[in-house]
Amino acid sequence: MSSSLFSVPEIAPERLPDLLRSMPKAELHIHIEGSLEPELIFALAQRNGVVLPYASVEALRSAYAFSNLQSFLDIYYAGASVLMQEQDFYDMAYAYFVKAAQDKVLHTELFFDPQTHTARGVSMDTVVKGLHRACVAAQAELGVSASLIMCFLRHLSEEDAFETLEQALPYRDLIIGIGLDSGEVGNPPEKFARVFARCRALGFHLVAHAGEEGPPAYVWTALDLLKVERVDHGVQSSKDSALMQRLAKDRIALTVCPLSNLKLCVFPDLASHNLRQLLDAGLAATVNSDDPAYFGGYINDNFTQTFAATGLTAQHAYELGRNSFDASFIDASAKRLYIDQLKQAFEGFR
Repeated sequence: MSSSLFSVPEIAPERLPDLLRSMPKAELHIHIEGSLEPELIFALAQRNGVVLPYASVEALRSAYAFSNLQSFLDIYYAGASVLMQEQDFYDMAYAYFVKAAQDKVLHTELFFDPQTHTARGVSMDTVVKGLHRACVAAQAELGVSASLIMCFLRHLSEEDAFETLEQALPYRDLIIGIGLDSGEVGNPPEKFARVFARCRALGFHLVAHAGEEGPPAYVWTALDLLKVERVDHGVQSSKDSALMQRLAKDRIALTVCPLSNLKLCVFPDLASHNLRQLLDAGLAATVNSDDPAYFGGYINDNFTQTFAATGLTAQHAYELGRNSFDASFIDASAKRLYIDQLKQAFEGFR
C-alpha cells in the first residue's frame, strides 16, 4: 500500500518542526555504540579503570571533527573500549532509549558490533545480555519496542564473521537480524557472501551498509548476492537510474542518516542532501541517526534540520514515518497499530 494514499492535512511550514518532533516513528539505523555520549564514556572509564587519551569530556567532544568514515571509526573504537561489564552495555542502551522515547520513537532496531568487544576479551554473553536487558526495560518502562541486529565488521575477514556467528547462536532468540558495517571502501559486500548465506539459512533478517561512501555497485551486490531486505544508507544509489528503479519497484527501504552524511562529508551541506530526490522517485527512504553521539543529533535532530535545509513537506514527513514502520521487522499487526497512530498524529495536529 502506497503511503501517498493518505492525504496529509495542510500544515503551515512554521508548524512543521513541532509535527516532526511529535509524530510517531521507528528508528532502523542506530549503532548503539555510537550513542555513547562523552559524559557516559568518562563515567564508564572511571567505573572500569580505563585510562582515556583525552583529558576531559570537552577534549573528547572537540575531537569529533571527521573528514571521512575512517577518521570517525578511529575515535568510535576508542570510545567503545570503556564497555566491559554487562551493566555498561545496559546503561549505554538505556540512555539511548530514554532519548528515543523523548523523540517519539515507538520501535527501534539496534545495531551492535560484538567483534569490537570480543576482540578486547569481552564475551558475547556480556554484550548480548546487557543490551537485551535494556530492550526489555525500554518496553516495560518507556513504551519503546526494541530488537537487536548483530553486525559484522567488514574490515575484518569473513572467517572472523563466521566465528562471531557461532558465538552468537546460543542467543539466537535475542537477535532478529544480521548486518554489515564499518569501513565500506575496499570491503565490498561479496566479501561476506558465504556468511550471509548461512545467516539466511538460519532465518535471520538481513541488512547491510552499502552506497554510503561506496559506489552504487555495492548496493547491487548487497541486494543480489547478500539478499538483504534493507539497505543501510544507500544514498549513492541516485547515481544509477536502473538501481533507483529497482529499489522503488521492490520497495527496498534505505535507512538514510542525513546528519551522519553531513558529518562524514558525503554531502557538502544538508541543502545538497538527496533525501527528497529519493522520496520523489518512489523509494522507501527513512530517516535515522546512525551514531548520534558523534554526528550531532538524535533522530528528531535529523528530521528537523534536514527538513529545514531541503524544504521537505508534511506529506514527506508522513511518508518517512510510514516507511519506517513498513520497513521494520515487526509483525503485520504491530505495523498496522503504529501506522494508525501515525495517521492519528497527523489528523489531530492543529
